[in-house]
Amino acid sequence: MEVNALTWIITIAVVAGFFVFDFYSHVKTPHEPSMKESALWSLFYIALACLFGGFLWLTWGEPDNPHQHGMEFFAGYITEKALSVDNLFIFALILSSFKIPRKYQQKVLLIGIALALILRGVFIALGAAIIEAWSDVFYLFGFFLLWTAAKLLWDEISGEEEQDPQDMMIIKAVRKFIHVSDHYESDRLWFKENGKKVLTPLFIALVAVGFVDVLFALDSIPAIYGITSEPYIVFTTNALALLGLRQLYFLLDGLLDRLVYLSYGLFIILAFIGTKLILHALHENNLPFINGGQGLSVPEVSVEVSLLTIVGVLIVTTVLSLTVGKKKAQENEETSAVG
Repeated sequence: MEVNALTWIITIAVVAGFFVFDFYSHVKTPHEPSMKESALWSLFYIALACLFGGFLWLTWGEPDNPHQHGMEFFAGYITEKALSVDNLFIFALILSSFKIPRKYQQKVLLIGIALALILRGVFIALGAAIIEAWSDVFYLFGFFLLWTAAKLLWDEISGEEEQDPQDMMIIKAVRKFIHVSDHYESDRLWFKENGKKVLTPLFIALVAVGFVDVLFALDSIPAIYGITSEPYIVFTTNALALLGLRQLYFLLDGLLDRLVYLSYGLFIILAFIGTKLILHALHENNLPFINGGQGLSVPEVSVEVSLLTIVGVLIVTTVLSLTVGKKKAQENEETSAVG
């Protein structure tokens, strides 16, 4: 399979088409999605990703591994999906902080996620250009992911509270230069008052969702480049993971708090991929102060091992969250009731 300009154009057009379809079929008319609607469309987008991954599995490989890029796609997609679920906690905080009516939340999420994907596309292109020009950038990617993993673990252990979305620098900047209403005008993002444009809280929440998703991309994109060096796979894993994120938010609403060990699972995955990147950088080393600029004979992690590790960690953390975590939560509730 050759990833040429036409392949890119068709792929981007199809992804954009799904966002447009999503807007006109589900979001344009404000409503609160039912559990059935959210479940069916979540399954649809997951099935779409599986079909695309199966297509890559059958059509795009390497001489020594005919299914390599298919496995890279599934490993990358599952990683992106797991990191996206972690994003949902922040999305819930944002929508709650701005008191967005539930029937308007779909619009905020869809447009915010679409804008974030555009910016992610820019990051992916920059990442590909940097890797092409300087292969030792994998050292930076690796250490950045290890730092991110350590921070994630520290925040979880220390009980670090999330920043109030109202205090975000970008939100304060928008409020400083443009008047923001304290009430909603249906699902409009802005309206005119006395001849001047006034933003609604819906617009501010949309900016916050897009901004937060871009911040999360700073660790998720290096993580995917740790699984595959193909920009096309990096983009499609991001696009397909984000396409079903709005539906997943409403499907998992109320269940997010039960995934108490997800952060620990993401810590392991990010640390694993960070280590994998550093090993790859050592193997391809060109830095003169390391082994005289020659590559080192270090073990490299195969894509098969990456896929099994990521899937295994997520299964274990999910099962622990829904069993041990649930039991501990019940015990804490009983203790609080007695107290």
